[in-house]
Amino acid sequence: MSSPDPQVRAARNPSTSPTVRGPVVAVTGAADGIGALLTERLAASDEIKQVIAIDERRGECADAQWHILDVRDPVIAEKLRGADVVVHLALDLDLETDPAARTAYNVRGTQTVLTAAAAAGVHRVVLCTSAMVYGALPDNELPLSEDAELRATAEATGVGDLLEVERLAKRAPRAHPGLNVTVVRPAVLVGGTDTALTRYFESPRLLVVAGSRPAWQFCHVEDLCSALEYAVLEKVDGELAVGCDGWLEQEEVEELSGIRRMELPSAVALGAAARLHRIGLTPSPAGDLAYTMYPWVVSGSRLHDAGWRPQWTNEEVLAELLEEVAGRHTVAGRRLGRKDATAAGAAGATVALLGTAAVVRRVRKARRRI
Repeated sequence: MSSPDPQVRAARNPSTSPTVRGPVVAVTGAADGIGALLTERLAASDEIKQVIAIDERRGECADAQWHILDVRDPVIAEKLRGADVVVHLALDLDLETDPAARTAYNVRGTQTVLTAAAAAGVHRVVLCTSAMVYGALPDNELPLSEDAELRATAEATGVGDLLEVERLAKRAPRAHPGLNVTVVRPAVLVGGTDTALTRYFESPRLLVVAGSRPAWQFCHVEDLCSALEYAVLEKVDGELAVGCDGWLEQEEVEELSGIRRMELPSAVALGAAARLHRIGLTPSPAGDLAYTMYPWVVSGSRLHDAGWRPQWTNEEVLAELLEEVAGRHTVAGRRLGRKDATAAGAAGATVALLGTAAVVRRVRKARRRI
């Protein structure tokens, strides 16, 4: 039976209603995206006493107590007083954001929230990064355990910021004794998200690097929110990886999506991606390509041991992703407008191919001269 509407609960006679003894939870980045979904979920839960929502604008959840401010403002410590748990989701991982500005916001924001939480007497902070921090490498185990070494580099979009967030998470309990920090690392996130990995499925062909071994694991935003709720309620802690059970091989992805592959040599694909990004034609650096080449699948064993299970399968999430991106056209990570897509979408893919073909010809000529 579903739990009663929160407004109905609030309207009940308090003298006859049971007292909610759950935690007071503050959520940063609460107005949009995952933050908005989690705020609504926690506000509707019988296990949560109160939700404090923090963002630069007011969101739609009427049952939360809103504070409008930038998370980098030290005054946030005053707004966190009385909270038991903070879930910090105010991160900017937008592909189009200036990288320096993005890093300044993400790192400074996380530092401020951790310091403010400790000053306000909060006992637990939940951070959300990504399973990308493990790195996408040809010798990765399938699947990776939560304790696997973080071998990512800062070459992919936002991953340098996420690695710094991970380092701050490690240092915070030492700097602030009594503060527990839990980190949640989702696989490829789907559900109203826009990343280099979701844009991969907007291309006219799925780029496959010759000799690579992709393995695709997704995480629906609803499953991420339920995992975050587990962390909030202290059903599990530490470093938590979250995603659908198992993974899909590249051939399965191509069969399910109906999108054919375009296979290129590694040197050609990486070289072209680096050049296109360097001259500003694409928002994605070459480092993003590694996450479509090698596996970074996670087991999620800690959440599973605590009784959590994903409600979505990889096949279902991929189907939703394909529905979301239908009608969008992306070439080499750059999204084309409707007019561009109609007039030059196919041409853009052709230009990219011609550019890489030119590189191949130059290499072959150089070899013949030797």
